[in-house]
Amino acid sequence: MDSDLVPRSRFDSTVRQLDIAAKAILLVLLLGALIAPDLGNMQDKGAWWRAVGYPALAFTLPLLWALYWRERMSFPWLADLCITIPCFSDILGNRLDLYDQIWWFDDWMHFMNTGLLVVAVLLLTMDRRATRAAVLERSLAFGVTAALAWEIAEYFAFLHRWDALPNRLYEDTLGDLFLGTMGSIVAGLLVHRAWKQGRLEHIAPAVRIARTDD
Repeated sequence: MDSDLVPRSRFDSTVRQLDIAAKAILLVLLLGALIAPDLGNMQDKGAWWRAVGYPALAFTLPLLWALYWRERMSFPWLADLCITIPCFSDILGNRLDLYDQIWWFDDWMHFMNTGLLVVAVLLLTMDRRATRAAVLERSLAFGVTAALAWEIAEYFAFLHRWDALPNRLYEDTLGDLFLGTMGSIVAGLLVHRAWKQGRLEHIAPAVRIARTDD
């Protein structure tokens, strides 16, 4: 008895290529940031924390899939891309000095990246027939937790820089938590709307089906 996969669309192929490229560029940028923090605009910005945390986050889903899900379903490329982009975009933003050059870039990153992580969680864990309330509940449960975890990590990574700026630290933390929460809500609403319209179905992990001979 053989196994087969539901065919992937051209969209899936594009997502797969983007995901692989983002991971490769992420590793190159992290290596460059470690070798020359000033060149990557990562001096005093937790380069070592990112060098450990971002690859761990970007490669967790592939590792879990290879260990536990490989025989049951195809690889969830879109969800993995949504996990990789926050790591990639943060390092790229620092490399291009966008955080210092564009005043709203940090706010956008907290909003967008939390939303992308929520999309990944929803695609991986939710039934496409779930109600809007159920989708929003999980979006907020994960998104707010992720935003809080990021702020805690950011605090310890940048502690030596922010000791002299307690007022700015408080304001920045509250603003980032609010933006992460808003990103979670928007992501949940968009995913639920897409499911209701019959979209995103073809990019779900394709379950392996048994082929029987006549």
